[in-house]
Amino acid sequence: MLDTKIELPTVSLPQVQRGRAVELRKARLGDVDAIYWLIRYWAEKGLMLVRSHSHLYENIRDFQVLEDEDGHIVGTVALHVLWRDLAEIRGLAVHPNRQGEGLGRWLVLGAEREARDLGLPRVFAWTLQVGFFRSLGYQVTTREALPPKVWSECNACPFYENCREIAVIKSLSPGAFGG
Repeated sequence: MLDTKIELPTVSLPQVQRGRAVELRKARLGDVDAIYWLIRYWAEKGLMLVRSHSHLYENIRDFQVLEDEDGHIVGTVALHVLWRDLAEIRGLAVHPNRQGEGLGRWLVLGAEREARDLGLPRVFAWTLQVGFFRSLGYQVTTREALPPKVWSECNACPFYENCREIAVIKSLSPGAFGG
């Protein structure tokens, strides 16, 4: 039997300039390709999960993007509501040429603002970048401390058996961790 491998093309992102002005806004359907390639870039490096075009279209209302003055999407984040008291921050990605400019922080704070506007008392994320989230006031928590609804997509994850992600959580209102 012949051992055949499928080669996927390496992601090639558009060139963007550092320091260009950006605007945080809700994502639009026309942003899906840019969001897909930005997430896929980091997924190929093993730092996040890839999201299909189908998933992005179905969940576009969850996403916010940072668009630079040249019209390039240089960052993305999603706030996915799971229940009346909890949402997940997911799909956080910043263009590699714009790393270190505080854009990731801006994206997370934008998602938190949206969570507060919805009346959500807490948000969480699965991450490999614990230090980044700690700098924003998140606390490491155990998987078991999160409600079962959080695990809804875990069974389909290719890393389910060898998950390296760490759960972090943040209270957005007093007493939120109490239930």
